[in-house]
Amino acid sequence: MAGHSKFKNIMHKKGRADAQRSKLFSKLSREITVAAKMGLPDPNMNPRLRLAVNNAKAESVPKDVIERAIKKSQMGDAADYSEIRYEGVGPGGVGIIVEALTDNKNRAAANVRSLFSKMGGNMGATGSVAFNFDRVGEITYPAKAASEDAMMEAAIEAGAQDVESDMDEEGSGHTVYTAFEDLNEVAGALEKAFGEAASTKIIWKPKTTTPVTGDAVATLMKLLDALDDDDDVQNVYSNEEISDEDLAKLG
Repeated sequence: MAGHSKFKNIMHKKGRADAQRSKLFSKLSREITVAAKMGLPDPNMNPRLRLAVNNAKAESVPKDVIERAIKKSQMGDAADYSEIRYEGVGPGGVGIIVEALTDNKNRAAANVRSLFSKMGGNMGATGSVAFNFDRVGEITYPAKAASEDAMMEAAIEAGAQDVESDMDEEGSGHTVYTAFEDLNEVAGALEKAFGEAASTKIIWKPKTTTPVTGDAVATLMKLLDALDDDDDVQNVYSNEEISDEDLAKLG
């Protein structure tokens, strides 16, 4: 029985991972379609579309899926999506920014508000949380792409604001931050120096973090996961600070 249970557990985890992968592909495809519809359907002539395509490639979205998403933007029956930002406070007083891309504003707002309410949070007015975040560009490279010094030198020369490098075996590599308006220029310069980045995004970067401990950690993680899992939600940003010990308790 133990072996059977273990097999079922593995299959459940794989099914969950496959479902998450499918949902991620869907969200990335939607961003491509919206970006192409808002500008030219050519990534070389449309900076937002170029970002969307690059991020899709970084997540191993197949080429035919990317091309299909671009073509969809040119069809007359393509859905009209609205970009909406929701802000709120989660368990432990953590600030949360939710970016949605939806064809039904009422549904999206109701779902996001319900999730905040069910999991110990409160949705606030626009601007109630964003003041504690900066809207910046983020470019990531694996550690093997360059040494810490080489990445720092190239990034600063390209006009970046800051570089964080984690070169440990389990580290995430290099993260370069730029001013919102400088992202494409800096990304282009770094690509010439080190090749294609792992990801290039516009993000909400916290100015300060909020420590979260105890029971609030699990509740907060459930809220963030539920928000991210919503079909209308594209991105979720938060400013929690959680100890390794508390994270380990989550399993």
